[in-house]
Amino acid sequence: MIRHSKTVLPLLFCVYLPAAYAQSETAYQIIAAKNVMVPMRDGVKLATDIYFPAQGGVRAEGKFPVVLERTPYNKSAGVTAAEHMVPHGYIVIFQDVRGRYKSEGRWVPIRDDPNDGFDTAQWIGSQPWCNGSIGTIGTSYGGATQHALAIANAPYIKAMVPRNAMSNFGRYGVRHNGAFELRFFNWVFTLGVATEEPNRTEAALRAAQDPAAAKALIEMGQHVRDYVRGLPLRAGTTPLKFAPDYEAWLIEAMSHGDYDDFWKNSGSSVLDHLAEYKDVPEYHTTGWYDSWGAQVANLNYVELRKAKHSLQRLIIGPWIHSAENRDYAGQAQFTADAALDLWAFQLRWFDHWLKGVDNGVDREPPVRIYVMGGGDAHKTPEGRIFVGGHWRDEREWPPARAQATPYYLHAGGVLSPNKPVSEALIHYLFDPHHPVPTLGGNISSQGNIMFQGAADQRCTPDFWLCSDSRPLSARNDVVVFQTPPLAADMEVTGRLIVKLWAASNALDTDFTAKLIDVYPPNHDFPGGVDLNIADSIVRARYRNGFGKAELLQPGRPYEFTIEMYPTSLVFARGHRIRLDISSSNFPRFDVNPNTGEPLNNNRRWQIAENTIYLDAEHPSRIVLPVISGN
Repeated sequence: MIRHSKTVLPLLFCVYLPAAYAQSETAYQIIAAKNVMVPMRDGVKLATDIYFPAQGGVRAEGKFPVVLERTPYNKSAGVTAAEHMVPHGYIVIFQDVRGRYKSEGRWVPIRDDPNDGFDTAQWIGSQPWCNGSIGTIGTSYGGATQHALAIANAPYIKAMVPRNAMSNFGRYGVRHNGAFELRFFNWVFTLGVATEEPNRTEAALRAAQDPAAAKALIEMGQHVRDYVRGLPLRAGTTPLKFAPDYEAWLIEAMSHGDYDDFWKNSGSSVLDHLAEYKDVPEYHTTGWYDSWGAQVANLNYVELRKAKHSLQRLIIGPWIHSAENRDYAGQAQFTADAALDLWAFQLRWFDHWLKGVDNGVDREPPVRIYVMGGGDAHKTPEGRIFVGGHWRDEREWPPARAQATPYYLHAGGVLSPNKPVSEALIHYLFDPHHPVPTLGGNISSQGNIMFQGAADQRCTPDFWLCSDSRPLSARNDVVVFQTPPLAADMEVTGRLIVKLWAASNALDTDFTAKLIDVYPPNHDFPGGVDLNIADSIVRARYRNGFGKAELLQPGRPYEFTIEMYPTSLVFARGHRIRLDISSSNFPRFDVNPNTGEPLNNNRRWQIAENTIYLDAEHPSRIVLPVISGN
């Protein structure tokens, strides 16, 4: 039943209540007030949908706790959250962030969300239907808006579930050790991955300075591959000029490598705002193949747990980005219990912190991880490889009992715990016009330019930029180091850090690292499987950290630190541990032209001769966090 008024459109839903959620005494119906325009401190109004508990077709009397999500992905998606949470006695509120969909103002990613989030929370808390308690939800960008609320110390916020949160993105996520993650090029060129109707047209009309140009923006978003191959991006040279807010931010982000206020004050940089960050209970979620895994686990959870008194919890599954409800990641299949019942999970958290229910969430171990591996590697009906795995509770992250175990790179492609003794060098050529194609990884907002998650590291026509059927290990610009077949299972759980001694004849170049689980042949996979576990990159001019760029002295060896995203995996007996070193992983990362010109402003390209050092004085290695006795 829909009722109309001048300011809101109340909507009544009759909702079936699954037994798994039946914790409330009353199963409420839902009434929705749509497009309530909430004023911000500068006069801009943000479009907000409010879903109220109802009984007998009218709004229920009394005050209720609120669950809030602030999103750039169209607040109309809030109906799903409402169907799961309002029947339990919560008011659910979804709001379009500034400059997106129905909200006023101009869009800049996250920058205005601390103030806007504060003003929104203050407005909610002052309403007669709010009981003074707000919990927050949202994934990815919606996780970033939660961190922005906490950075602003927004009132009434009592609990948060920042899922796969976009944060600290000048370190990883947008810029990545100096390189640029091209998933954000796709995000902007598709106007926030608005690739389906009606979102596509609505987003284009909202972004376009001239509504007549909306069709040009839509057409542009359907040809992202062409634009990615045509980098660098310069102002006014593509149809993105018709969405000047989007163009200005993307060009600045692609051109801005130094870690300064542009990144530190971007709105959700937790590490740069720990002091002012609100002390509030949080349940952080991420996945081993999530694009924000390093920020969530290694940075946000670790630092907030040290700095705050409120309970910080962490769960890491075998998931790709924002896919906690799946039991697979790309081509890897895990056990059925790998999938998370997301709504029940969030309801337990809020029932405790917003309603005072003694359900034990505050007494559970602080960390829960899914340890991948242990499967028999059969091919599933969907064509995936059965990796298997199991859940385990931990007292901290990363596990303190993990032993930092260096595996050294040796001549002849050997990866071994033995230190190198003889002098050895490996030279290879890196041609920016023929980069190593991306085959899976910690990716999101990928569109049709990349594949998420686990993938056999062999080219097939399914992967963009694969021009043949060779495995990546057969490329001359991919240097492979691997162990002999393991004599026993070996668990690796924690942070993955490569210390690479290398040099180049160029003023700047990139070095990439990829950890791979090499499966032996079996009946279903007669060629075996080379399954990617984690990867990363460093832009040589940022080898000394996130500060200012320093070009290379050609021919001089440097020690480069390349930290991959974390993992938990059992390398099974008979498997090999493999580390691939190269200088490109495209289009996961932008390609370095090797010229040392300003970022996103090169006019030249050159082939770089890069050198890996493998001697006692320059011991290149990967440090694996090995867990024994499990």
